[in-house]
Amino acid sequence: MTAEISETIAGTDYSFYNFEGLKADGNGVLHIESHLFDEPRALNAVEKADVVITVHGQMDQKDEFVMTGGLHTDLRLEIERQLQAVGFRTRLPTEGLMGTDPRNICNRGRLKQGVQLEASRKVRDLLRSERDRLREFAEAVRRAIKVKGW
Repeated sequence: MTAEISETIAGTDYSFYNFEGLKADGNGVLHIESHLFDEPRALNAVEKADVVITVHGQMDQKDEFVMTGGLHTDLRLEIERQLQAVGFRTRLPTEGLMGTDPRNICNRGRLKQGVQLEASRKVRDLLRSERDRLREFAEAVRRAIKVKGW
């Protein structure tokens, strides 16, 4: 669901890149930590962008929340504010999901700071089943980008 969330945020006016396993099952073995991600097409696209927001899946199946990390503190806080305004709970990331490594793909744009969103399984399931909530989520992130002037 992270690809669909990302693509909905991007809409027709922002760039979108997806790294997706295509195996019938067992794609978990393809996981690459964000600070080790070095696929050339992704790096080329990110290095040209002022704003980089990555969407990841967090495995919590009990609670609905979005963890917000990354080095772009102003944008991160605005995304939190906008998501909370439409009813999504946000929280600080746990250790290992903070997105603060300068080599993290979200921090490799022109500004050298970005935002990493970790959507819990419950949030992703909600967004899959309730398309209006997916649109609200994406519009909240897009509003945050516009409020900050990008």
